[in-house]
Amino acid sequence: MFDSRTGPPHSPPPMKSMTGYGRGEAVRDGLKITAEVSSVNRKQSEILLSLPRELEPVESRVRDEVHRRVARGRLSVRVALHAGDTDWRGPVRVNVPLAKAYAAELSQLAASLGLNGGVTLDTLLRVPGVVCPHDPESDAEALWPLLETALDRALTALLKTRQAEGTHLAKDLKGRIAAMRKLVAAVRKRVPQVSRDYQQHLLQRIRGAGLEAISADDERVVREVVFFADRSDITEELTRLQSHFGQFDDCVRSEEPVGRMLDFLAQELGREINTIGSKANDADISRAVVALKAELEKFREQAQNVE
Repeated sequence: MFDSRTGPPHSPPPMKSMTGYGRGEAVRDGLKITAEVSSVNRKQSEILLSLPRELEPVESRVRDEVHRRVARGRLSVRVALHAGDTDWRGPVRVNVPLAKAYAAELSQLAASLGLNGGVTLDTLLRVPGVVCPHDPESDAEALWPLLETALDRALTALLKTRQAEGTHLAKDLKGRIAAMRKLVAAVRKRVPQVSRDYQQHLLQRIRGAGLEAISADDERVVREVVFFADRSDITEELTRLQSHFGQFDDCVRSEEPVGRMLDFLAQELGREINTIGSKANDADISRAVVALKAELEKFREQAQNVE
């Protein structure tokens, strides 16, 4: 039971897949920006970005935001800008308040000087500051809050799908590790019997050669058995396998991306399993090694999908 004042026990964070898709949009004053983000497996992080020309000045911000939310995978980010009938851009900008101020002042000046004729548009357009060249960076800055919202929604949806698939990956990986743990436990249990079997086999060979007088306590037999036991000792490898299994448990509980760590663990598990296979001169252990390799290969394939 848990204390109702503190809520349920903390559950481990979900493992994330590298495959997913998310879409988001944001609307303001007739403008709409849509963002689509899709991701597939890749050992490192790679972002393929497609932005409309008006938003190219904030490309680095988009990349920073994606990197902040996603650690691994090949991501395609596509952003579209829908302006509709809204007139929000052009080759030039007119400073209307400034033009009105000049028109009022010039009209007042003309009246005070007794000049005929009003202030013309041509006159106002010649005034410095009334007509300004179009500034793409200013447009991008003005649109950034809208883009940021759409991108945040797309990334949130992407992470949701990655987490959903990651839950299934975690379940499968746990099953593979559980199977390997069971096989390793069987190997560990078998180890003491291997030397005894070798001793019996050695005695049978000796007696088969007509040397009936040699017993199991003979110094030469004992020395040979000890040499065999030392040469085929896999205690160290079994201990390291248990350590690697514990590291996997840490990965499951981690709040950080663990894909690279799982790749490393798969490599180290393979190293220890191969060593056991080369050392252990026993049919039962050899069969267990074959089964371990089969489980490890499935583990390795799934680990390559984890962020």
